[in-house]
Amino acid sequence: MGLSYDCVIIGGGISGLQAGIMLGRYRHRVLMIDSGRGRSSLCHRYNNIIGFPDGVSGRKLRQDGIKQAQSSGVERLEGKVVNVHSNFVVETDEGKAFQTRTILFATGIEEKFPPIPGIKECLGLSVYVCPDCDGFEIIGKKTAVVGKGEAGAHMALTLKDWSEEIIFFNHGGASLSLETQGKLREHRILVQQAEVAKFEHQRGVLEAIHTEDGHRLEVGKAFLAFGGNRIQSDVAIKIGAEANDKGHLLVHPRTKMTNICGVWAAGDVVDHTQFVTTAMGDGAQAAVWIHKWLKGAR
Repeated sequence: MGLSYDCVIIGGGISGLQAGIMLGRYRHRVLMIDSGRGRSSLCHRYNNIIGFPDGVSGRKLRQDGIKQAQSSGVERLEGKVVNVHSNFVVETDEGKAFQTRTILFATGIEEKFPPIPGIKECLGLSVYVCPDCDGFEIIGKKTAVVGKGEAGAHMALTLKDWSEEIIFFNHGGASLSLETQGKLREHRILVQQAEVAKFEHQRGVLEAIHTEDGHRLEVGKAFLAFGGNRIQSDVAIKIGAEANDKGHLLVHPRTKMTNICGVWAAGDVVDHTQFVTTAMGDGAQAAVWIHKWLKGAR
């Protein structure tokens, strides 16, 4: 058995780090267990966070967040939690075990992208996933939506708020309902039933989309919409945490506690708008109530 903690935070992305910083400043003994593969680390630039007018990368946010959390006394362990026992012992994939009084699940979502060359290099710079975050970036620009079926079509329709020239590549050729086909025609969205082979770019700045059949289409921006992202809530559900039909953990809207006393959840593993800023607020709010619980205000 390893050391005993006031709180073990499972997941070290934006919400987990924000909670850790808060709990450390409350002078609680905190362990953060993180695989280091969160979706925020993929984004080369977030454009809508106050204080960063020129954007900031997810990697920098995480690196600075880790330093800040550690400076307040938070311990960090790289690893993956595979089980939580009934006596609040958290077990990792390497067989390490830690006793804790409370648990915060900040495990997030695993982004599902096909292995198309160029995607990862362009994420956040010229290829995006969130229209609410980055629709502004495509104003007046020819934009490709590379996606699958209804998810891709919905993204293409949404982006008409910012650009009149949208091309939807139905990668994988999933069927579209007659209603969706009609809406795409009505909004003059060109649909290409083609497999995308490559995102041509220069240092992350998109220049063209290449298809498997040899065509090249010049575009400066693109959005991805494949659907099927995996909510990483399986460990929490296994110990009895309630979730919705998509797998998002259900929490009290104010305290962020799950239905299990002493277990909280924050960030994208909870069902809400998937913004970095929302994740920060979620983590901070959960930390306040974890602190209250630890101090006896239950």
